Amino acid sequence: MSAYSMTVLMHSSLGAAALLTYWVAALAKKGSGPHKLAGKVYVAVMIGLLLPAVPLSINAFMHFSASFGAFLFYLLLITATALWQGWYATRYKRDFARYADNRFRLLAWANIAAGLAVLGLGIATTSPIFIGFSMVGLLGGRGMLRLAKAGPSHPRWWMEQHLGAMLGCGVATHIAFLQIGLPRLVPSLAGPAMQNIAWLGPLVVAGLARVWLGRKYLGGTRDAGAVTRASTAGRHAGASGQVTSGN
Repeated sequence: MSAYSMTVLMHSSLGAAALLTYWVAALAKKGSGPHKLAGKVYVAVMIGLLLPAVPLSINAFMHFSASFGAFLFYLLLITATALWQGWYATRYKRDFARYADNRFRLLAWANIAAGLAVLGLGIATTSPIFIGFSMVGLLGGRGMLRLAKAGPSHPRWWMEQHLGAMLGCGVATHIAFLQIGLPRLVPSLAGPAMQNIAWLGPLVVAGLARVWLGRKYLGGTRDAGAVTRASTAGRHAGASGQVTSGN
């Protein structure tokens, strides 16, 4: 077995493990032991999944299509960003400044730059997949910068970040399954139509799921956000008064 074949096999095996642990975490009660354990395993599997994806992307760039290879590197970036957000949002849920640090802003700008590049590729190649996915980096990066600048608007900001990030990871996981795993299990499903569904379907479903989960877990955060902003403004005003009186 060649090194490339071994890499593909490793990638496929980890993809199956990622799909399984993703749904265990998704279906388990939020905050429960099974949810946390499955989530940790999922993140570890996804990190292992991204490593062999690097040489696969290089191979695609050099021997298949430069534009598609570049697109795969873009997918690596937005998936890695989602993993970073999903993990650190819960780890630093009581320390927003540490969460939205310089690394956070750097990832945001990298997503925006890569999104613009993929948008340009999509327009040049008339690819709806490229154009559609470019919005992930552009809108996601813009949202990250706005969050870092304005600060959290409600106490459960970390839950909002975690949900959005893990849905983004789910998009990557299900695309891999629909593009690679399912056609091998059911060859009759392979074809151009299935490719479009495999790429864009998870993106649409994730958007709808984000709305539903937001209403379920974050429905009361609007009023809480107003209280948080008022409290923050009060603290800033108090701090300013202390500085003035100190001078």
